[in-house]
Amino acid sequence: MKKYRFQDDYSEGCHPRILEMLAQTNRIQQDGYGVDEYSFAAKQLIHQHLYNATSVIHFVSGGTQANLIVISALLRPHESVISAFTGHISTNEAGAIEAQGHKVNTILSQDGKITPAQIQEVLNQHSHVPHVVKPKLVYISNATELGTHYTKLELVALYEFCQKNALFLFVDGARIGNALMVEGADLNFADMARYTDVFYLGGTKNGALLGEAIIINNPDLQEDFGYHVKQKGAMMSKGRVIGIQFMALFQDELYFELAKHANQLAQKMKIAFEAKGYDFLVQTETNQIFPILPNALIDKLKKQYEFHIWKKVNDDYSAIRLVTSWAMDEQVVDEFVAGLGA
Repeated sequence: MKKYRFQDDYSEGCHPRILEMLAQTNRIQQDGYGVDEYSFAAKQLIHQHLYNATSVIHFVSGGTQANLIVISALLRPHESVISAFTGHISTNEAGAIEAQGHKVNTILSQDGKITPAQIQEVLNQHSHVPHVVKPKLVYISNATELGTHYTKLELVALYEFCQKNALFLFVDGARIGNALMVEGADLNFADMARYTDVFYLGGTKNGALLGEAIIINNPDLQEDFGYHVKQKGAMMSKGRVIGIQFMALFQDELYFELAKHANQLAQKMKIAFEAKGYDFLVQTETNQIFPILPNALIDKLKKQYEFHIWKKVNDDYSAIRLVTSWAMDEQVVDEFVAGLGA
C-alpha cells in the first residue's frame, strides 16, 4: 500500500484550473521571455491585491532561484544577509548565497522568527569596518520554516528598523498564502507591498506546477533587475508557462482559497493532538505543525504515512513535522487522527 505523504505541500501536480488553462492556450502563439499576454494579465491580477502601482513583478521558476537572484542583485560584494538560523537560505539551499560571495549572518531563533533587537546585535558585532562584512539585507520567511507567521505589527517593526538602519527587508514568500490566510490574520498583500523592499509570493507550494513571483516594491532596486534574472538563467523563453499559472491562481481568489484549505486541515490535526494531551515543538497556525509524540506512536504512524521526524526531544519522544497541502482531502486527515488511538 502506498503511504500518504505529509512531508510537504508540493507532492501533487497542480490545481485542475491551471491544467485547463494551459491546455486551452497551448496552441496560441505568444511572445517569449515573459512578455506574453498571459504574464501581463497575471501581473495585473496580482497588482489588484498590492495597491502599489509602482511595484514591479518578475516571474521565476522556484524559491531557491528567487532567493539567489534577489540577494545577489541587492548586495555588493562586501555585503551580507541576516537570517534566522532556520532560514531556508541558511539550511536548505546548498550554500547558494555563499556561492555568490555573500555571507549569511545567522540568528538563533526558537520559533523561526527574528526581531529588531536580534538584528541590532548582529550590527553591533560588525562595527569593526572595513575588516568585517557589512550586513545590508534582512531575510525573513513568512510563513517561516517552522510554520510560524509574522503579524502586521511585527513586520512593520522590522521594516521601520531596516529603514532606520539603511537595511533592505526581503521576505521569502514560498508559503505567503498560508501566512496571510491564518484565521484572524491582520496582514495582507497590500501590507507586504508597503512594508518590504522585496518579497515573493510562492506558487509551487500553493497549487502551481512551478513558479514564484518576485515583487520589488522599492523603486531604487528595480532598475536592471531583469539583467540579473537573465544572467542567473531564470528568464524562461516560454515564460507564458508561469504567467498562465498565476493568472489561474489569482482569478476568483483561488490562491487564497487553496492556502486557507491547507491551513484549516493542519489546524484540525492540531486540535486532535491537543485533545489527546500532546504538546508541540512550536505553536503554529499555518499548514505546518510539529507535534511531540511517543516514539512508539511515531513508528506506528510511519507504517501508513510519510513525514519528517524533525527533532529528538528525549529517549522516548520526538517532534515530527506534518504538512497539509492545497490538494489534501479532509478524509485523509480524519483517518490520520483516528489512527492516533484513544
